[in-house]
Amino acid sequence: MALSVEELDTRRHDRVGFDCGVEVLNRYLKNLAAQHRAKGIATTFVLVDPAQPDRILGHYTLSAATVSFDTLTQADRKGLPAYPIPAVRIGRLAGNASARRQGIGELLLQNAIKRILQARGTLGVFAVVVEAKDAVAEAFYRKYGFRLCDADTRQFYLPLGAG
Repeated sequence: MALSVEELDTRRHDRVGFDCGVEVLNRYLKNLAAQHRAKGIATTFVLVDPAQPDRILGHYTLSAATVSFDTLTQADRKGLPAYPIPAVRIGRLAGNASARRQGIGELLLQNAIKRILQARGTLGVFAVVVEAKDAVAEAFYRKYGFRLCDADTRQFYLPLGAG
């Protein structure tokens, strides 16, 4: 099955039919994603099967962010200025509950990082920032090399390496 990731189109993508099992994430997609795009706060991307292009299999948002210099590991601080470091936040990453255990989260994460790396050609970005909502999400991000920067908020970062 060849899946594709597209920017959310509220005229085409069925937001009401999406259910990841977490009401706050469902509500964001249904009620706020389009507003945030229009206001320049975040852009939402959706995973779809071209055979059913209106059905959302998963989604994530991208937005500008910073990560505090003090929260980076000692090794990651090397050569960086001691002020907030430019980053991109991956937010609200969620897969449709009906498509669980099909690697949706991994596909979404890979796509998001690919987009961020492309943006790096014109925008300064040192790291990707995420906030794990629970222990399952925390384990997911750790699996891909994300490093804890704030235990209170479960904020993690992934340095992108030399541009």
